[in-house]
Amino acid sequence: MHTANANVDQKQSPHTYELDSRSSLRVLLADDHAVLRRGLKELLIEDYVDCEIGEAGSGQETIRMLREGTWHMLILDINMPDRSGIDILSEVHVLYPDLKVLILSGLPERQYAMNVLRNGARGYLNKEMSPEELLTAIKTVLAGKRYVSEAIADLLVTELEGDTDKPAHSKLSEREFQVFSKLATGQTVSAIGAELSLAVKTISTYRARVMEKMGFTSNADITAYALRNKLME
Repeated sequence: MHTANANVDQKQSPHTYELDSRSSLRVLLADDHAVLRRGLKELLIEDYVDCEIGEAGSGQETIRMLREGTWHMLILDINMPDRSGIDILSEVHVLYPDLKVLILSGLPERQYAMNVLRNGARGYLNKEMSPEELLTAIKTVLAGKRYVSEAIADLLVTELEGDTDKPAHSKLSEREFQVFSKLATGQTVSAIGAELSLAVKTISTYRARVMEKMGFTSNADITAYALRNKLME
Protein backbone atom coordinates (compact mmCIF):
# COMPACT_ATOMS: atom_id res chain seq x y z
CA MET A 1 0.00 0.00 0.00
CA HIS A 2 1.36 3.40 -0.94
CA THR A 3 0.94 5.75 2.03
CA ALA A 4 3.32 8.63 1.38
CA ASN A 5 0.47 11.12 1.16
CA ALA A 6 -0.81 10.07 4.58
CA ASN A 7 2.24 11.29 6.51
CA VAL A 8 1.51 14.28 8.75
CA ASP A 9 4.40 16.59 9.66
CA GLN A 10 5.08 17.17 13.36
CA LYS A 11 7.36 19.62 15.15
CA GLN A 12 10.87 18.19 15.43
CA SER A 13 11.92 17.28 18.99
CA PRO A 14 15.49 17.47 20.34
CA HIS A 15 15.57 13.67 20.22
CA THR A 16 14.56 13.28 16.58
CA TYR A 17 16.73 10.61 15.00
CA GLU A 18 18.24 11.29 11.60
CA LEU A 19 17.17 8.75 9.00
CA ASP A 20 20.23 6.98 7.65
CA SER A 21 20.68 3.26 7.08
CA ARG A 22 24.26 3.60 8.37
CA SER A 23 23.23 5.27 11.63
CA SER A 24 23.07 3.60 15.02
CA LEU A 25 19.50 2.97 16.10
CA ARG A 26 18.04 1.74 19.40
CA VAL A 27 14.57 0.20 19.18
CA LEU A 28 12.57 -1.59 21.87
CA LEU A 29 10.19 -4.25 20.55
CA ALA A 30 7.34 -4.91 22.97
CA ASP A 31 5.22 -7.88 21.97
CA ASP A 32 4.37 -11.13 23.76
CA HIS A 33 4.90 -13.19 20.59
CA ALA A 34 8.57 -14.16 20.25
CA VAL A 35 8.14 -15.13 16.59
CA LEU A 36 6.86 -11.66 15.70
CA ARG A 37 9.68 -10.00 17.64
CA ARG A 38 12.21 -12.13 15.81
CA GLY A 39 10.75 -11.15 12.43
CA LEU A 40 10.77 -7.45 13.31
CA LYS A 41 14.32 -7.71 14.62
CA GLU A 42 15.59 -9.36 11.44
CA LEU A 43 13.84 -6.74 9.32
CA LEU A 44 15.40 -3.86 11.26
CA ILE A 45 18.90 -5.35 11.33
CA GLU A 46 18.71 -5.94 7.58
CA ASP A 47 17.85 -2.29 6.91
CA TYR A 48 20.00 -0.63 9.59
CA VAL A 49 23.64 -1.70 9.70
CA ASP A 50 24.21 -0.45 13.24
CA CYS A 51 21.04 -1.29 15.13
CA GLU A 52 20.53 -2.30 18.76
CA ILE A 53 17.26 -4.10 19.46
CA GLY A 54 15.71 -4.67 22.86
CA GLU A 55 12.87 -7.13 23.43
CA ALA A 56 10.08 -7.11 26.01
CA GLY A 57 7.35 -9.74 26.30
CA SER A 58 5.11 -8.00 28.84
CA GLY A 59 4.00 -4.56 29.91
CA GLN A 60 5.99 -4.69 33.13
CA GLU A 61 9.13 -5.68 31.25
CA THR A 62 8.54 -2.90 28.74
CA ILE A 63 8.41 -0.19 31.42
CA ARG A 64 11.46 -1.67 33.17
CA MET A 65 13.53 -1.66 29.98
CA LEU A 66 12.48 1.89 29.17
CA ARG A 67 13.68 3.00 32.60
CA GLU A 68 16.99 1.17 32.27
CA GLY A 69 17.93 2.26 28.77
CA THR A 70 17.75 5.06 26.21
CA TRP A 71 15.66 4.28 23.15
CA HIS A 72 14.84 6.09 19.93
CA MET A 73 11.64 4.16 19.32
CA LEU A 74 9.18 1.81 21.00
CA ILE A 75 7.26 -0.58 18.75
CA LEU A 76 4.38 -1.65 20.97
CA ASP A 77 1.73 -4.35 20.63
CA ILE A 78 -1.64 -3.04 21.78
CA ASN A 79 -2.44 -6.39 23.47
CA MET A 80 0.09 -7.36 26.13
CA PRO A 81 -0.49 -10.23 28.60
CA ASP A 82 -0.31 -8.23 31.85
CA ARG A 83 -1.30 -4.72 30.78
CA SER A 84 -3.07 -3.27 27.78
CA GLY A 85 -1.01 -1.37 25.26
CA ILE A 86 -3.27 1.64 25.88
CA ASP A 87 -2.21 1.69 29.55
CA ILE A 88 1.45 1.35 28.62
CA LEU A 89 1.13 4.09 26.01
CA SER A 90 -0.47 6.45 28.55
CA GLU A 91 2.37 5.87 31.01
CA VAL A 92 5.04 6.22 28.35
CA HIS A 93 3.50 9.44 27.06
CA VAL A 94 3.80 10.96 30.56
CA LEU A 95 7.22 9.58 31.51
CA TYR A 96 8.94 9.76 28.10
CA PRO A 97 7.09 12.38 26.01
CA ASP A 98 9.87 12.51 23.39
CA LEU A 99 9.94 8.75 22.81
CA LYS A 100 8.54 7.83 19.41
CA VAL A 101 5.93 5.07 19.73
CA LEU A 102 4.62 2.98 16.85
CA ILE A 103 1.62 0.81 17.72
CA LEU A 104 1.04 -2.63 16.18
CA SER A 105 -2.31 -4.36 16.44
CA GLY A 106 -4.23 -7.28 15.03
CA LEU A 107 -7.46 -5.41 15.73
CA PRO A 108 -9.35 -3.35 13.12
CA GLU A 109 -7.88 0.11 12.57
CA ARG A 110 -11.31 1.72 12.83
CA GLN A 111 -11.66 0.54 16.44
CA TYR A 112 -8.37 1.63 17.99
CA ALA A 113 -6.30 3.84 15.71
CA MET A 114 -7.86 7.20 16.57
CA ASN A 115 -7.66 6.57 20.32
CA VAL A 116 -3.96 5.64 20.35
CA LEU A 117 -3.02 8.51 18.04
CA ARG A 118 -4.81 10.95 20.34
CA ASN A 119 -3.00 9.37 23.29
CA GLY A 120 0.51 10.06 22.03
CA ALA A 121 1.37 7.33 19.52
CA ARG A 122 3.23 8.53 16.40
CA GLY A 123 1.81 5.79 14.22
CA TYR A 124 -0.51 2.79 14.08
CA LEU A 125 -0.16 -0.31 11.93
CA ASN A 126 -2.20 -3.46 11.54
CA LYS A 127 -0.11 -6.60 11.95
CA GLU A 128 -1.10 -7.65 8.43
CA MET A 129 1.09 -4.87 7.02
CA SER A 130 3.84 -5.67 4.53
CA PRO A 131 7.53 -5.42 5.55
CA GLU A 132 7.87 -2.47 3.19
CA GLU A 133 5.04 -0.59 4.90
CA LEU A 134 6.52 -1.29 8.33
CA LEU A 135 9.90 0.12 7.29
CA THR A 136 8.21 3.17 5.77
CA ALA A 137 6.32 3.72 9.03
CA ILE A 138 9.48 3.35 11.14
CA LYS A 139 11.46 5.79 9.01
CA THR A 140 8.59 8.28 8.94
CA VAL A 141 8.19 8.23 12.72
CA LEU A 142 11.94 8.47 13.32
CA ALA A 143 11.96 11.56 11.09
CA GLY A 144 9.66 13.28 13.58
CA LYS A 145 6.43 12.80 11.62
CA ARG A 146 3.27 10.81 12.24
CA TYR A 147 2.56 7.78 10.11
CA VAL A 148 -0.98 6.83 9.20
CA SER A 149 -2.14 4.33 6.62
CA GLU A 150 -4.63 5.25 3.92
CA ALA A 151 -7.37 3.58 5.97
CA ILE A 152 -6.61 5.76 9.00
CA ALA A 153 -6.32 8.85 6.81
CA ASP A 154 -9.85 8.12 5.64
CA LEU A 155 -10.96 7.92 9.27
CA LEU A 156 -9.39 11.32 9.96
CA VAL A 157 -11.25 12.84 7.04
CA THR A 158 -14.49 11.20 8.17
CA GLU A 159 -14.06 12.61 11.66
CA LEU A 160 -13.35 16.11 10.33
CA GLU A 161 -16.48 15.91 8.21
CA GLY A 162 -18.51 14.97 11.27
CA ASP A 163 -19.75 11.63 9.97
CA THR A 164 -22.56 10.44 12.27
CA ASP A 165 -21.98 6.82 11.27
CA LYS A 166 -18.74 6.50 13.26
CA PRO A 167 -18.68 3.95 16.15
CA ALA A 168 -20.16 4.91 19.51
CA HIS A 169 -16.88 4.48 21.39
CA SER A 170 -15.28 7.22 19.28
CA LYS A 171 -17.20 9.69 21.49
CA LEU A 172 -15.14 8.66 24.51
CA SER A 173 -12.14 10.61 25.79
CA GLU A 174 -8.79 8.83 26.15
CA ARG A 175 -9.36 8.10 29.86
CA GLU A 176 -12.97 7.08 29.31
CA PHE A 177 -11.89 4.66 26.60
CA GLN A 178 -9.21 3.28 28.91
CA VAL A 179 -11.81 2.61 31.61
CA PHE A 180 -14.24 1.26 29.02
CA SER A 181 -11.64 -1.26 27.82
CA LYS A 182 -11.03 -2.52 31.36
CA LEU A 183 -14.73 -2.78 32.17
CA ALA A 184 -15.21 -4.77 28.97
CA THR A 185 -12.80 -7.44 30.25
CA GLY A 186 -14.74 -7.79 33.49
CA GLN A 187 -12.55 -5.72 35.81
CA THR A 188 -14.30 -4.11 38.78
CA VAL A 189 -14.30 -0.40 39.47
CA SER A 190 -12.08 -0.91 42.54
CA ALA A 191 -9.58 -3.03 40.58
CA ILE A 192 -9.39 -0.42 37.81
CA GLY A 193 -8.87 2.33 40.39
CA ALA A 194 -6.00 0.43 41.99
CA GLU A 195 -4.38 -0.26 38.61
CA LEU A 196 -4.62 3.34 37.44
CA SER A 197 -3.88 4.85 40.88
CA LEU A 198 -7.20 6.67 40.86
CA ALA A 199 -9.95 6.84 43.48
CA VAL A 200 -12.86 4.41 43.12
CA LYS A 201 -15.19 7.42 42.99
CA THR A 202 -13.23 8.80 40.04
CA ILE A 203 -13.47 5.51 38.15
CA SER A 204 -17.18 5.36 38.92
CA THR A 205 -17.55 8.81 37.39
CA TYR A 206 -15.75 7.67 34.23
CA ARG A 207 -17.95 4.57 34.11
CA ALA A 208 -21.07 6.74 34.37
CA ARG A 209 -19.84 8.93 31.51
CA VAL A 210 -19.21 5.85 29.36
CA MET A 211 -22.70 4.56 30.07
CA GLU A 212 -24.29 7.90 29.25
CA LYS A 213 -22.33 8.54 26.05
CA MET A 214 -22.89 5.04 24.70
CA GLY A 215 -26.43 4.53 25.94
CA PHE A 216 -25.61 1.49 28.07
CA THR A 217 -27.16 0.36 31.35
CA SER A 218 -24.75 -2.35 32.54
CA ASN A 219 -21.20 -3.69 32.24
CA ALA A 220 -22.66 -6.57 30.25
CA ASP A 221 -23.62 -4.04 27.56
CA ILE A 222 -20.02 -2.83 27.47
CA THR A 223 -18.62 -6.34 27.09
CA ALA A 224 -21.15 -7.24 24.40
CA TYR A 225 -20.32 -4.07 22.46
CA ALA A 226 -16.56 -4.69 22.74
CA LEU A 227 -16.94 -8.24 21.45
CA ARG A 228 -19.29 -7.22 18.65
CA ASN A 229 -16.95 -4.49 17.47
CA LYS A 230 -13.79 -6.62 17.85
CA LEU A 231 -12.29 -4.42 20.54
CA MET A 232 -11.03 -7.51 22.36
CA GLU A 233 -9.09 -10.46 20.99
